[in-house]
Amino acid sequence: MHLVPRLASVVLTLGLSASLVGCGFHLKGLSPTSMPVAYPHMKLNLPSEALHVTDSNNNLIPQGNTLQTKLKTYLSGYGIQFDDAKEAYTLHVLDYNYRRQKLSGRVAEVILHLNVTFQIEDAQGNPVTAPRTINGVKSYQYNVATVNVDDNEQDSVISNLIDDVAQQMARQISTNRLPQIQPAHPASTTP
Repeated sequence: MHLVPRLASVVLTLGLSASLVGCGFHLKGLSPTSMPVAYPHMKLNLPSEALHVTDSNNNLIPQGNTLQTKLKTYLSGYGIQFDDAKEAYTLHVLDYNYRRQKLSGRVAEVILHLNVTFQIEDAQGNPVTAPRTINGVKSYQYNVATVNVDDNEQDSVISNLIDDVAQQMARQISTNRLPQIQPAHPASTTP
């Protein structure tokens, strides 16, 4: 008689497991067998535009939404320490370009663009990786007749845009997918 309850629990467990896999669920994180981080100690070198975020009226958006804050959060999660270690690499943001494009009509559409070009440099400031550009785009619509909907919606969308770009940067850095710069070889002379 206890074979039926056992069989039912096995079928239920397999069914729930299959439904989790079917919906795309997977565990994420670092395991002891995962690839070691190539840049265990890091510093950030960001332009002033990346240290604060403003909306269309030049109002500051809360500090937790800056690229600097989000990069530190995500890279720390991958095991990278931010400190002043002698061998610390520098994540240098070469270009930070945020644009807001508004298409007007009865229903306005706002398209936000964020392009960030970065590279990793060694402790002496020499590039270790080739520059890489991450592009992020988010858009939203609102009815022009409503008041303050644009600003409220925009703050949230800007935060999501910066978050997406920071996640992409962190994944590429932590998985060592950035193209390395090969050291220059002296030119060989042939007679």
